[in-house]
Order: sequence, then structure tokens, then C-alpha cells
Amino acid sequence: MSDIKFGTDGWRGRIGDDYTFDNVRRCTQGFAHFLHQQGLAEKGIVVGHDKRFQAEFFAAAAAEVLAANGIRVWLTEEATPTPTISYAAVDKQAGGAINITASHNPYWDCGFKVRDPRGGAIPPADLKKIEAAIPDSSGVKRMKLEDALHDGRVQKFDAAPAYIAQLHRLIDIDPIKKAGFNVLVDCMWGNGAGWFPRLLAGGDTRITEVHNERNPIYPHMIRPEPIPPNVDHGLSFVSQMGADVAIINDGDADRVGFGDENGDFMDQLRIYGLMGYYLLEVRGLRGPIVKTVSTTKMLNKLAKIYDVPVYETGVGFKYIAPKMVEVDGLIGGEESGGYAFRGHVPERDGILAGLYMLDMMRLTGKKPSELLAALFALVGPHYYNRVDSTFDQEQRAEILHNVASAKPATIGGLKVTDIVTIDGHQFVMEDGGWLLVRFSGTEPIIRVYCETTHEDKVQPILEDGLRLAGLQ
Repeated sequence: MSDIKFGTDGWRGRIGDDYTFDNVRRCTQGFAHFLHQQGLAEKGIVVGHDKRFQAEFFAAAAAEVLAANGIRVWLTEEATPTPTISYAAVDKQAGGAINITASHNPYWDCGFKVRDPRGGAIPPADLKKIEAAIPDSSGVKRMKLEDALHDGRVQKFDAAPAYIAQLHRLIDIDPIKKAGFNVLVDCMWGNGAGWFPRLLAGGDTRITEVHNERNPIYPHMIRPEPIPPNVDHGLSFVSQMGADVAIINDGDADRVGFGDENGDFMDQLRIYGLMGYYLLEVRGLRGPIVKTVSTTKMLNKLAKIYDVPVYETGVGFKYIAPKMVEVDGLIGGEESGGYAFRGHVPERDGILAGLYMLDMMRLTGKKPSELLAALFALVGPHYYNRVDSTFDQEQRAEILHNVASAKPATIGGLKVTDIVTIDGHQFVMEDGGWLLVRFSGTEPIIRVYCETTHEDKVQPILEDGLRLAGLQ
């Protein structure tokens, strides 16, 4: 059995410890074997990377292994957003993609994501096949990148033009350019830098970027994750520049957060509710909603209003992407701030989601806080928070037993009406709210989440969740 394991979204590890060039090559060899096994190798593979330490060199190492295995490689010329890499797999009619990124993890980590020919996450059963095919170092094939470039097995390319053309098919960008918005974009030192100025140049809308250089230690934030406190420094510029909205992309730009016109953070569950509202109400579209168990029940309420089905999955796009393809989902998303849309790749796209927010503001004439008020007028106010806790790995079995055996009558003073075990343990409460306790699939932490219609119940619910796990 390999020591390399795929979590919620790919394999991630600490640079220089378990995330090494040797292990990246081993992981690539396992993927190459899988591609040959599935008859996808002859289609070629897109390889891209983010702006983390050594990321471009890890991507080159992956390209060398693929080339040595007789697989054509399109290697991005520079750091490229994850959704752009995913779309490139579709544009090139490739067998899939490798993306060197650890997304929102701390600066000391890097990661290895794999995508299928549709640009979506590979399902868990196939990830197990890739893991099983990962050899030790002696089983890795390799050739020099210079030789692979010379003989054409590896070709460097710019993934941007095809992706931009796809965005124009999904949304009319010109009216957003003319709308005269004043937009703050926090790039979180990542791959989203330069994209909104490029897409929205030439009109009355003004774009101001912060944290838009490469800096893989991520100053002013703990990690490039678009939630507090990481967003606080960027949001401090909203009032200073009189911005209408803040768009905050994570390190690889597949996820997004938003701040309203007052500089207040709009949590990711409310944003998913707004994305549903935009497609169903503002644009009048219809289709299934795909959501993880860890995200908002506002979508279930919207689904009833607009008579569309809802499908709930485990956490991660390795579950969401296959379900979106299966049911032709209108939208798919998760609690982390990742949203995917019909007609596009079944992949989180923080750039497209940012454009959709601006389009919603344009079409309704409402500011972000007013849009939230309109959503709440339909489904009622909802309140969310999450606590992440580190723990001694020796306690894992004990914590799992504590949560699995818990049968509380109430949580936060609200009656428990159901327990759902799609992913972790979710305790559903009488107000339709919920508490979820689950281990992270990307980091050695346990997450305790809640959503409720009672603002004063958020903290008591979280505290009860920590007690259930034996962490308080």
C-alpha cells in the first residue's frame, strides 16, 4: 500500500517532509498507470500549478514522468487558476489534468490534484485505483524536461484564451464593464491576480487589487483561505476606497469569498444561497442543486420554492462533480466557498462566481447587503459558524467513538430531530438548522460546523459540538 493518500481534494503534504520531488514523481507514476489502464493516456494530460514555493518545479517533475510514460503533456507557462487548468483539459480534449496546488492550506504545504477529461474531480473509487498504482521510487519512469520539450512530448501553453472565451459564453461581461462598479479584489497572493482587471478592463467599472504579488508565506493572513481572519486585512480597504463589493479568491482561485459594501464579510453559506437565488430567481433558470452535507439548508428552501430537486453528498468535489454530471446539476457547491455551474466544468470556479455576483448586482440594482436581505425575505435569516480544532492523532478513534455514540436530545437548547451520517455526523435540529462534526480530509484537524435560524444559538451549538467530541 502506498503512503500517499488522496483526501477531500487531492494529496497534500508538508514541503520537504512528505511532499518531496521523489514523492511527486511517484504519485505521477501512479496516475500515469491509471491513465493507461483507463485508455486515457493517448489523449494527453494538462499540467499546471499555483504560486506556492517550488510549485513550478514540482509541475515540471510531474511532466517529466508523464512524458517518460509516453503521455503527451500540455504544461502551463505560468501559475494558472485551478478552474482554468480544469477547462484546459476540456479544451484540449485531454485525458485529464494534474494541478500542483494545496489550495487554502498553510504556506508550508503543497498538493497534487487530479482531474478527469471533463475537468472535474475524480471519484473516490478511481482515486483508490491511483493510490494502489503508486510505486516506490524504483518503479518511476523519468526523462529530462529539456528532452521532452525538444521532442514535443511536453508543450508549454497559455491556458487563458480558451478559458476567457468560455467565460464569455457563460455570461455577458460587457454590461458589467459598463456598470460603473468600484470593486476590490483580494487575490490572497495567489493565482487570481490580474484576472478581474483583464476581464473587466475598458469600461466604467474600476478594479483595485490587493495581495496580488507572489508571496508564498502569505503575509497578513494565516493561510490563503477566503474566511476570517484571513480576509480581515483585505476587507479593511473597502471603506477606504468606497468599494461596492469585495471579491476574495483563495490561493488557486477555485474558491471565493465576498465582502459587502460596508466591508463586512458575507459567509460562504449565505453566498451559496445567493448563487442559488441568482440562477433561480434573477436569471430564471431551473435544474437540480447539488450540495454537500456541510452547506446551507437555504438551498433546500429555495428548491421547494422553485420546484427543483436537491442532492446532498459527502464533503468535497470528488463527490459533487460526479453527481453534477449525473443529474445535469444547475449548481454544485460546498461550505468552503467553492461553487460550480452548469454549462461549465464540474469544478469550483472562484472567478466565474465573482462575475456572477457582479452580474446579480447589475441586474437587480442592489448592493450586496440588499441582496442578502432579499434572500432572507424568501427563506428567513440563517446564521453560520465553524470551529477547527487540532487534536492528538492518538485520540482520533476516541473522538470518533464519542461522536458516533452520541444521542443528544437537544443541542444548543434545540430539539434534535435527525442524525445524518453521509460524511461525519450531522445532528439536525427542530428549526431546520444543523450541527456537523467531521474530520478534515485535507488537514489533521476536526471541524465543528453549525447553521441555525437563531443568531443567539450559534455559539451554544458549537460548544455542544465540541463537548460531544470530547474536545471541551
